[in-house]
Amino acid sequence: MKTIKLLKYTLVIFLSLGIFSCTTKPKENKNTTTTEQLNHAASFQIEKRDGYTLITVTRPWPGATKSYAYALYPKGKTKPKGTFDAVIATPVEKIVVTSTTHIPALEALGVENTLIGFPDTKYISSPKTRARIDAGNVKELGINESINTEVIIDLNPEVIIGFAIDSKNETYATIEKAGIPVVYNGDWTEETPLGKAEWIKFFAPFFNKEATADSIFNAIANNYVEAKKIAATTTNQPTVLSGAMFRDIWNLPGGKSWMAQYIKDAHADYIWKDTQTTGSLTLNFETVYEKGADADFWIGPGQFTGYKQMTADNGAYADFKAFKNKSIFTFSKTVGATGGLLYYELEPSRPDLVLKDLIYYLHPGTLTNYEPFFFKPLD
Repeated sequence: MKTIKLLKYTLVIFLSLGIFSCTTKPKENKNTTTTEQLNHAASFQIEKRDGYTLITVTRPWPGATKSYAYALYPKGKTKPKGTFDAVIATPVEKIVVTSTTHIPALEALGVENTLIGFPDTKYISSPKTRARIDAGNVKELGINESINTEVIIDLNPEVIIGFAIDSKNETYATIEKAGIPVVYNGDWTEETPLGKAEWIKFFAPFFNKEATADSIFNAIANNYVEAKKIAATTTNQPTVLSGAMFRDIWNLPGGKSWMAQYIKDAHADYIWKDTQTTGSLTLNFETVYEKGADADFWIGPGQFTGYKQMTADNGAYADFKAFKNKSIFTFSKTVGATGGLLYYELEPSRPDLVLKDLIYYLHPGTLTNYEPFFFKPLD
């Protein structure tokens, strides 16, 4: 009897230990999610999940009330389950993009050969992509607002990277009904130069090029920060005017815009820095003249490329101090083979070059071994 009681007692202890070990052993987490750290971009997010990458575009256009979720998974693997706005197998081999600002990202990642169509190809300035257009490898798709859907469907791209100002795009809706995924890109909604540049990380997962994108962006960000530090060492902080008249309205950057940030980082005093607008200000000539006539420099005078051209349009431009001192600098002289402005295409990807251009002109003698890339003096 004692033996039986001992066995029972031993069994109870054994089972208790077993239960204790089961309740304390950590459970294996099979649903891991890793969020990629974005240091500057605020309009999209990237998460690495089990078997796929989730890209969420939180602001495809200003005032957007909906986020868009895109699931990217490896070709040949199981398609992820869930509710997404688009699901794309990677790496993508045939792509259509809709803004010239998308071209530099493809080229930097070394995947420009995947581009098979583009609206308004005449605006592309990059020699590398222009060569592919001339060879017939990139099809003309018409105007961005009304892309030729028949050509798109015939090309059958694996994804279209779309650009839109709101959700009311019937062309994109037609394309999606044909089974072609449309992914919105909101790089233009970013409010800082480095925020726009970080969108190369948005493109990378479509081609399994995340490490390459990280390396490229880190180099650009480091160059930008170093240039900013150099500008901060200068003792002078010149005043800056921007923009020009168009149909009786002077358009110029708001105080919270990326251009205002460039001027600030170049250690200069932008006259409208205290305004809260992230986009453009629209003012009359008298208002700008009263506040900006004595500005030391004039950066980005619209589409003007020469002083005579400016006075031919409006003789009052000659009364500005920057005009008299020949201190006006423009990006409109740097054009591609078909007349497209390189600044509009490449600036979002290379803010470090823009900042160095401004430092070169605003603080003469600071960057002695640098040759300006985008901005040039007016003729």
